[in-house]
Amino acid sequence: MGLREILEFVKIEHTLFSLPFVFIGAEIAGYSAPIELAWILVAAVGARGLAMALNRIIDREIDAENPRTAGRHLASGSMQLSTAWGLSGLFLLMLLVGAWQLNEVALAMSWLPVATFVAYPYMKRITWGCHFWLGLCLGLAPAGAWLGIQGSVLGWAAITEFHWYPTIFWICLGVMFWIAAFDLNYALMDIESDRENGICSFPARFGEQHTLRTSIQLTLLWFACFAIADPIDDITFLVAAALMCCVNIGVILSQKRLVDFQKTFFYTSVATGWVLLGGLMIA
Repeated sequence: MGLREILEFVKIEHTLFSLPFVFIGAEIAGYSAPIELAWILVAAVGARGLAMALNRIIDREIDAENPRTAGRHLASGSMQLSTAWGLSGLFLLMLLVGAWQLNEVALAMSWLPVATFVAYPYMKRITWGCHFWLGLCLGLAPAGAWLGIQGSVLGWAAITEFHWYPTIFWICLGVMFWIAAFDLNYALMDIESDRENGICSFPARFGEQHTLRTSIQLTLLWFACFAIADPIDDITFLVAAALMCCVNIGVILSQKRLVDFQKTFFYTSVATGWVLLGGLMIA
C-alpha cells in the first residue's frame, strides 16, 4: 500500500481541524524552542492518525452497510485488517515518542487521548452524545500542546495546581462545541442509514430542524468559550472568533440554498481554527 492510500485511509485533510488549535495551545504556553514544536507536531499527527485508524477499524462493519462509506478501505476490502492495525501501531508510536521527547508529564498523560479515541466509535452505538465525545477528542489537542511545553517547566504542578485554568480549559471546551457543531451537520448525510443500522446520531434521533437549531446554539457556545478564554486579552482574537462565528452561522442557515453544503461547511470549519490562530498571532 502506497503513501497516497495511507493518507486517504486516515483522512489526512481532517488534520487541518486540530492543527491550528495545537499551535494555539503551544502559543498560550509561552516560548518554545523549534525542537519542542517539532515534537508536538509529531505527537499531534500520531494522535490524529491513531484516532482515524481506530475509528475505521472498529466501524468497518457499519461502514459496509452505509452506501456513503461502503467504499472505505476496510469496508470494501481494499485494505487488510492487519495493515490497519499496523498503521495504528505506527501512529501510537509517533504519539508516545513525541510525548516522551517533550516531558515525562506529557508521556504519562498520553493514555488520555488514546482512551477517548478507543471509546468514540462505541459511543455512537449507545448515545447521540457521541458528537460531543468527538469534540472532546479534538478538544484535547490544545491541552496536549500546552502540556508539552508547560510540563517541562512546571512538572506535575502544571496539572495539579490548575495552571490550565481558565485559559486552556475554555479553549478546549470551545473546540469541543465547535467540532460537535460541525459533526452534527456532517451526520445529516447519514440520517436514513443511521436509523436503519441503529447508529445513535443526533440527526437520526431528533431530525434536521432540531439539528439546525442545535448546531447554531453550539456555534454561539464555542464563541462564548473563546471569548471567555481570550488568551491574551486582546481584541484581535475576539474579533477573529466573532467573525468566524457569524460566518459559520451564515453557512448553516444557508444549507438549503448551497449547491454543496457539506463541502462549504467543511472548508468554513477548517478556516475557523486558522483564523483564530491568526488573530492570536497578530496580537
